[in-house]
Amino acid sequence: MTYVITQPCVGVKDASCVDVCPVDCIHPAQGESDFESAELLYINPEECIDCGACEPACPVSAIFEESAVPAQWKEYIKINADYYAEK
Repeated sequence: MTYVITQPCVGVKDASCVDVCPVDCIHPAQGESDFESAELLYINPEECIDCGACEPACPVSAIFEESAVPAQWKEYIKINADYYAEK
């Protein structure tokens, strides 16, 4: 896993990150069946190419490189991985 979306995205789901992702690895995107029910967006660790385009695009500063996730949001590393494990 390279980038992780954390707590500031909860309830926001701005999707600016989806627009700039060159490999479409951030889900659920608007229009996908689970967009409305998801609390936040998730980065697919298998598809992410570690380009970093999503990080500055996030208006709520919720995206971090995995090694830089703040201590108070470390649980989102597992939350993100679990989202894709269930798919």
